[in-house]
Amino acid sequence: MLKRKLTMKNAFIWVPAALAATALVLFLDYRLFSAFVPSRKVPANAEYDFGLMTEAWNTIHKVYVDRSALKNRTLTYGAISGMVDALGDTGHSVFLTPDMLREQRKFTEGRYKGVGVEITVLDGRVVIVTTLDGSPARAAGLRSGELITMVGGRVITGLPLTQVVNLISGPEGTRVRLTVFDPATKASRLVTLTRSPISVRNVRWSRLPGSGIAHLRIAGFSEGVSRDLRKALMEIRRQGIDRIILDLRDDPGGVLEEAVDCTSQFLKGGNALLVRDAAGDISPVPVTAGGEATGIPLAVLVNEGTASGAEIMAGAIQDYRRGKLIGTRTFGAGTVLGKFDLSDGSALMLAVDEWLTPGGHAIWHKGITPDVDKDLDQGVFPLFPEQENGLTETVLRDSRDIQLLAAIRLLSGREK
Repeated sequence: MLKRKLTMKNAFIWVPAALAATALVLFLDYRLFSAFVPSRKVPANAEYDFGLMTEAWNTIHKVYVDRSALKNRTLTYGAISGMVDALGDTGHSVFLTPDMLREQRKFTEGRYKGVGVEITVLDGRVVIVTTLDGSPARAAGLRSGELITMVGGRVITGLPLTQVVNLISGPEGTRVRLTVFDPATKASRLVTLTRSPISVRNVRWSRLPGSGIAHLRIAGFSEGVSRDLRKALMEIRRQGIDRIILDLRDDPGGVLEEAVDCTSQFLKGGNALLVRDAAGDISPVPVTAGGEATGIPLAVLVNEGTASGAEIMAGAIQDYRRGKLIGTRTFGAGTVLGKFDLSDGSALMLAVDEWLTPGGHAIWHKGITPDVDKDLDQGVFPLFPEQENGLTETVLRDSRDIQLLAAIRLLSGREK
């Protein structure tokens, strides 16, 4: 019997998108299957199918005209990616090359190089999930929901994730040219990005002008974020600030333990999430006692780039009626992935469990519906704390970030 071990310390909320010095992937919790060793033996009931694959392999090698493209490892990775994609768990279960796994570790450690765009492949299209704070992609105005249709002049629609990653990846200081399509305006534009180191600072806050409200953003859940959040909350309290707008917009997730610990800063008790296995059995993941902000009035900002660990946090706050969610429906990442290491250093991340909000609500493919539905106008980007230094009340009021302004009104008692 397969034995499974859930190690909270190492659980990772993984994002199927591009890593490999370029992007990341939409994060989902994974379990470590350390006792499981994949077999190389062809199952008796699959010999015919493996024979078909061999026929295809041999035919490609015999007749395909571009001989330089016949790279065995590339074809093998493409075949494995195709098998995983055929499961239909788009945006969740994924095959990761050794390079992608190395970049995963760098992200969780807060070290990252690339263009900072998180992508996933949906129905053959490369969709932007979100962009990282301080990244070339964010500076260039790339946003959630847009499509990357070409890389360096090459059409990438229909390509597996691993190939897209390889095309966008490259050495630090080099450039990559992306063609980006906006489904809302039906317009395409050309964007040139320079791959660079990205300082992942995931907790930032500012005092909103003329108010006792802190605008507190969590950009991701890499290692140490819960420690940084606790420090920020202690400073917010020390300064006498008595209300918080928690900004989870464009937060793709990260380390599960960090997401649970951050959620625990705002809840007095209960569960941060529930995990349901294939048999239907449900296991709770409890809140850690001793949160710094369990009573302070709270509003939470979310959008379509709010995913995985950020959805855990938003869902728990909503279920316990700890604060209202304002914005748009979240991404909908909700499977617990099993990490199965392969012999060459690559790995399969396969859905083995599903996580739910404390109230038992499924998030997978559904997302979380906010209490107050507000979408930003086309071409308007969220206003984040790092942009608010020196901001005046007038400039803030004139801001087109209607989600943030709605949260201010709510916490000021001017909106129910």
